[in-house]
Amino acid sequence: MNGAVRAVVRMGLYVGAKVYFIHEGYQGMVDGGDNIKEATWESVSSMLQLGGTVIGSARCKEFRTHEGRLKAAHNLVQRGITNLCVIGGDGSLTGANLFKEEWSGLLNELLLFLSGLIEADAVQKYSALHIVGMVGSIDNDFCGTDMTIGTDSALHRIIEVVDAIMTTAQSHQRTFVLEVMGRHCGYLALVSGLACGADWVLIPEMPPEDGWEEKMCQKLSATRSRGTRLNIIIVAEGAIDRHGKPITSSFVKDLVVKCLGFDTRVTILGHVQRGGTPSAFDRILASRMGVEAVLALLETTANTPACVVSLCGNQSVRVPLMECVQMVKVQKAMDQKRFEEAVKLRGSLMHTGKVDQGSNFNVAVLNVGAPAAGMNAAVRSAVRVGISEGHKMFAVSDGFEGFYKGQIKEVKWGDVGGWTGQGGSLLGTKSTSRPDQSSKPLADTKALGSALQAFLSLLELLTARGKYDEFCVPMVMVPATVSNNVPGSDLSIGADTALNAITTTCDRIKQSASGTKRRVFIIETMGGYCGYLATVGGLASGADAAYIYEEPFDIKELQANVEHLTEKMKTSIQRGLVLRNENCNENYTTDFIYQLYSEEGRGVFDCRKNVLGHMQQGGAPSPFDRNFGTKISAKAMQWVSKKLVETFRQGRVFANTEDSCCLLGMRRRTLVFQPVVQLKDETDFVHRIPKEQWWLKLRPLMKILAKYKTSYDVSDSGQLEHVVHNRPKDSDASVAM
Repeated sequence: MNGAVRAVVRMGLYVGAKVYFIHEGYQGMVDGGDNIKEATWESVSSMLQLGGTVIGSARCKEFRTHEGRLKAAHNLVQRGITNLCVIGGDGSLTGANLFKEEWSGLLNELLLFLSGLIEADAVQKYSALHIVGMVGSIDNDFCGTDMTIGTDSALHRIIEVVDAIMTTAQSHQRTFVLEVMGRHCGYLALVSGLACGADWVLIPEMPPEDGWEEKMCQKLSATRSRGTRLNIIIVAEGAIDRHGKPITSSFVKDLVVKCLGFDTRVTILGHVQRGGTPSAFDRILASRMGVEAVLALLETTANTPACVVSLCGNQSVRVPLMECVQMVKVQKAMDQKRFEEAVKLRGSLMHTGKVDQGSNFNVAVLNVGAPAAGMNAAVRSAVRVGISEGHKMFAVSDGFEGFYKGQIKEVKWGDVGGWTGQGGSLLGTKSTSRPDQSSKPLADTKALGSALQAFLSLLELLTARGKYDEFCVPMVMVPATVSNNVPGSDLSIGADTALNAITTTCDRIKQSASGTKRRVFIIETMGGYCGYLATVGGLASGADAAYIYEEPFDIKELQANVEHLTEKMKTSIQRGLVLRNENCNENYTTDFIYQLYSEEGRGVFDCRKNVLGHMQQGGAPSPFDRNFGTKISAKAMQWVSKKLVETFRQGRVFANTEDSCCLLGMRRRTLVFQPVVQLKDETDFVHRIPKEQWWLKLRPLMKILAKYKTSYDVSDSGQLEHVVHNRPKDSDASVAM
């Protein structure tokens, strides 16, 4: 929420508006006085890394009454406030809409019946109240947006706990029952279950069939018999059975102890999930939504309905507030025990359908290029979906080098257990390995690849089909690289984990500067020639500048940045953060920029430099990367199965068309299979980056939030859409930026 508050304040000041904080939510609006204060640029400094909300929030019974809203209207008119940006759940947003609808009547009442509390011209001057909402909720239960502010951070807290618990559970051969938040929505339970490879998940929208107790115990027992030393069961706090009876974590524990005799412990996460440092995803989401909210308010007319700024796929959109509220029919369906309808209303993440049994083929999985967090989750998903579809799955060690050396072995269901939380690449990968003439293919192959290395490899294999029939098999690449530089995909597995590593480090560096005034840090990020990590990492950490290859810079810009920081040091914010992509310029190196800043800032600020290096590739994968890797790889495996059946003729597979060699990528709102041949024209092969990159549109936003005078292109701002329209079925929270 603090990232959203910061973005609204700074974008508001950028467009020339006067911006106010209303402390303690609607209670502060009703009480007025010191609860409503004018905001300045400096007053939102150092907010990005803080959890909760700095301006406070409170439940307010008084605002639900007509008298309370009358007081609130009076307090706003006194300060000339006619634009409200509300960050909250559906209750807060519904209240805001009612306030908007009553506004003119409230003003007339203040003028006519309450001894002229306001002047007559004020009724005319402040005749309309404009409202834009942003959804802040860890449950991700609001219709109209793929992801709500706070959800990703809550998943981080859950996964941190699960990872810690798994080590002790394995040591003692224990079963752990985790209770997570979600009184009416099972999103957190479902996604955390997916991200940690839980044995069983219980959520309110999808109550288990009668007799589930026996089935669950059989599943836990079977897992143990395969040699696994732990079991994880995740229970949403609102989990129920088919008859509406609550399923509590203590009930599940007692059941496991009684039926199986396993040593079982319960962990109730509670409000841990609401706290802590916000994730990189949430900071970027909140910043984008905050800027979009200000633009939406500027474009609002008296007849424009109150809207919610939301996220669909990778795009900002605006949706009418009351359409969203009215579409939230899940609870009604659940109350009436129409659970299948409730699942469909929640969207594609829950409504996955059944896996069809395929034919028996041999399918290989390999990692190509540098390791990226989330690769192992993707491999696990591919292997298990492949096995469930009837295939014999093979794992190739060390990329294409291992392929032609014959480092290929069959992999079974249990071999990939516990892989989701493992960083790096357990299969091994060689960043230099590419297929050559000595490559010996299996019957059917699937490349799970990293960056341009895998992309180039697929192009070579495609060309080799003319020479070797063995390569006439379906091939698909899933993008996995911290650099996020794969043509045909807006996002790659591993980039989110790298962003969180950068953001965490920047937070610590900024904290170290808090005791030492007037200090500027120059930080070098990875990414090759791709400036994604520097740009988006800069946005997430509140950087003053980010130097990248895609946006050429010269000595004049470097000088302007130094002058900007010199001015900043005169304010109360006496520190600076500058990110530099490793290959942004061969002459303006990190050392050069550090020395330039040190010299030009002499007497005003001092400088430090930090090269983040390979720490960006390491660590446990973030919930986003685990989830994204699991789902995109499952989709790729299902495509492979379909193509194998389609191309099976006279006892063999023969796939020689362009559309049988694809990259599966995230494109704006949907996951799309794209023939690699068609992506050649979109690729700068010399610098290994796509020719066009969507995230470049975020650069002006970063500059505005750092107080640079720059133009902001509003042509790509969110347009008003209607939630009643069917959205693409592949657009969902885990593939949203």
